[in-house]
Amino acid sequence: MNFVKKFFMTLIAALTFTSGTSAEKISSVMHKLEVYSSDSGGTLIFSDSPEYVRRNGILYTDTVEGDARLLFYHLNDTGVRKRFAIIFENTKNAKTVINITRGGLSAPNKNYFSVGKVTQTMYMENSFSDCIELNAYERKVYQPYDNYFLLKPGQLIHGVCDFFSNNPVKIFLMMYPEHAEPLNFLNYAEILPKDEHRLRGTFKQMNRTLTLKKPYDGKRDGFGYILIGDNISDPFKRGVDATDGSEVVNYGNYGINYTLNFHTKFLTRFCLSPLGGHYAGALRYKYYGETGVIQTPDKRLYFGDRTPPENPSVALARSEGISLMTEGTELSELGKYRGYVSFEYSPPGASNLPVNIVLMPSN
Repeated sequence: MNFVKKFFMTLIAALTFTSGTSAEKISSVMHKLEVYSSDSGGTLIFSDSPEYVRRNGILYTDTVEGDARLLFYHLNDTGVRKRFAIIFENTKNAKTVINITRGGLSAPNKNYFSVGKVTQTMYMENSFSDCIELNAYERKVYQPYDNYFLLKPGQLIHGVCDFFSNNPVKIFLMMYPEHAEPLNFLNYAEILPKDEHRLRGTFKQMNRTLTLKKPYDGKRDGFGYILIGDNISDPFKRGVDATDGSEVVNYGNYGINYTLNFHTKFLTRFCLSPLGGHYAGALRYKYYGETGVIQTPDKRLYFGDRTPPENPSVALARSEGISLMTEGTELSELGKYRGYVSFEYSPPGASNLPVNIVLMPSN
């Protein structure tokens, strides 16, 4: 046992000694559940830098073919109204068809958590589809809800969509003057430099699957958890900023779709617990043919604001396999399941990571 684990076990002993009963001692300790992890799927185009857009220009651009996902997150940080545009350009001398299979888009809003939660809920509900046809070398502006692409000062636009293109297609994401014609503006628009967070780029294998290595047994395992978005047990994706060729890191794995596969021997209670601060999202469950969308949290816009900050030793010990369930731990219910259940999860825009998916006996 290394120093961190020794320190944390000493801390647990001190906390459980003062808590009273042996039952409280057992319930306060959580153990990390081992998972198999694999990446697959098409290409993620991610545009979140500059996040606060202070002048007109191209926010990100790259060319993609086949299965892809587009995620954008930008705020109008000027004093006047601006428009946002997605532009597709056919790079082939042949007809190109872009089939959008699912998507989510919130109306512009100054409430970041509302925008993130609405967008992700719509995406998880899987109720949006569309088709774009491009003639040879044609450019086309894509704005499915026109009023959603006009941003007042301080408003945020956030959207995500999955699509398939039968030919290479170039994508431009752009902020431009309210009354300008977007295709004309694109002809002389410059690419805006990324901000200090550098959250934009093109990332291969846009999906990640986490599967428990062995069935969860509440009687044997007690409280268990899997950790998402810590960059240790769940590494961040690395990609390329196509505007300058530099390597970039997707801090938070935004736009990555997770499939979380669980097998439990007994009826098990599942919860999501935010560890990094404010959090507002949604996920989708599949349980023996039944599917549904669960907002996290379901009775508040966001949560995680009541969780006290933790010191680095506690965070490191959690990533290595030991954590605590305390009175300050915030939980969002995901339901009770027995046997096989899977969740579709993606880090929501505006929210903080990491998160725990917590498993515990149903009672």
